[in-house]
Amino acid sequence: MNWLFHLGRYWIFIKEMMTKPEKFSIYWRQLVRELDNFGYGSLGIVALTSVFMGAVITIQTVYNLVNPLVPLSAVGIVARDSIILEFSPTMMSLVLAGKIGSSIASEIGTMRVTEQIDALEIMGINASAYLVLPKVVAAILIFPFVVSISMFLGVFGGWFAGTMAGVISSAEFIRGIQDSFVPFNITFAMIKTLTFAYIITTVSAYHGYHTEGGALEVGQSSTNAVVYSSILILVFDYILTQLILT
Repeated sequence: MNWLFHLGRYWIFIKEMMTKPEKFSIYWRQLVRELDNFGYGSLGIVALTSVFMGAVITIQTVYNLVNPLVPLSAVGIVARDSIILEFSPTMMSLVLAGKIGSSIASEIGTMRVTEQIDALEIMGINASAYLVLPKVVAAILIFPFVVSISMFLGVFGGWFAGTMAGVISSAEFIRGIQDSFVPFNITFAMIKTLTFAYIITTVSAYHGYHTEGGALEVGQSSTNAVVYSSILILVFDYILTQLILT
């Protein structure tokens, strides 16, 4: 029943976090710092992963289309929809859970074991709101832009790899990208992205905030944050797909 204890403590933590900020100017500075960290600081790994992800999807799709009745333009359709619906929102969130989630947990966990959070609470500051709320808001604001860039770079990587390898012409790939496009797929991807952004920040912050011990426990909290965030991303990926697309 240990999971019930953590579930209850998590919702108490969220309730404390959602209180009115003491001073908006301080929260604004924190928000700007987190926007830079989550956005600009993550572009490198997002760009690299997205380009190669799109390249692999395109090459594998071409070599699996053995039926001569299927036009090569279908490669563009498969690559586009796979990247928009699944790979960019879900895979990028898993990557960001490893980068951002571990950073949040270790940062807050270190503050907990060095009694900095206790000092904030003694001064009458709502530590959970001050430390976590700007991170949650920043992730919700910036993750859609990061995932949108991932979508573009994923499709570009697919086009570049396919044309450079000579397995599909540029005209056929672009024709596939433009064919039968469903705008709601973008909306669905953004819904998943916002959900995953909330999961990554709150779950990671929860594990860091309730760290007890020393440096070893901070590392364990960081590991738990990434593991549980990744599991919840996959679970909610299935739940949202089942609810919205069926």
